[in-house]
Amino acid sequence: MIEFISIFLLIAFSFTAIAIGVIFKNKPISGSCGGMANLEDGAPCQICGRTTTGGCEE
Repeated sequence: MIEFISIFLLIAFSFTAIAIGVIFKNKPISGSCGGMANLEDGAPCQICGRTTTGGCEE
């Protein structure tokens, strides 16, 4: 039982440390590929097909 509690506390501490780091960094989480900001002008997104970086138009 002590192993379960120890592992649970270790994982809980890890998630807490990651959350505090994200909060203090104050930077939005982004994907590893950079998203639409790294596409060439006019190139479609491979996932959604959009060609502009602006908001969606309805």
